[in-house]
Amino acid sequence: MLRACIALFAVAVAGCASVDGDTLRPGTSTQRDVTALMGAPSVEVKRPDGDTWLYYPHHPWGRITYVAALDPKGVLRGVEQRLTYDNIHSIRDGMRIEDVELLLGPPRKIGYMPRKPWKIAEFPWWFANREMRVLFVYYTADDGVVRRVDEMHDYTDQPENSRN
Repeated sequence: MLRACIALFAVAVAGCASVDGDTLRPGTSTQRDVTALMGAPSVEVKRPDGDTWLYYPHHPWGRITYVAALDPKGVLRGVEQRLTYDNIHSIRDGMRIEDVELLLGPPRKIGYMPRKPWKIAEFPWWFANREMRVLFVYYTADDGVVRRVDEMHDYTDQPENSRN
């Protein structure tokens, strides 16, 4: 029984350690290493420069999205968290939703606005690893152009009085 508990704990810890790919080595690790450690990506994007980006969002409850960047030969360039303050605050009206998703990864969900031809992409994130925030990107459904950006405290997941 003790051995079974230890084995179960080891598997759980190993699963948690692989979320951010911290044991992968840029310049040495391959796409096979990335997927063996982090699992199948949610989205795989082939870039015009030949690189491949593998997206690992941790939705619906997580507030992080990692992207593993691979060179044209499939060797890891690096792994980074995309839902950061700088990336969130670089989203502007007039951008294309494809560019937003390339920068941030896939949204947690996409909603619709009644009486407007808009969709709403929702990206939850952490501010300073303490405050739950959410970014709403409103874009027109027919052309995918961002029309409005709202970023605020996530009162749904973290009531205001629990922030302190």
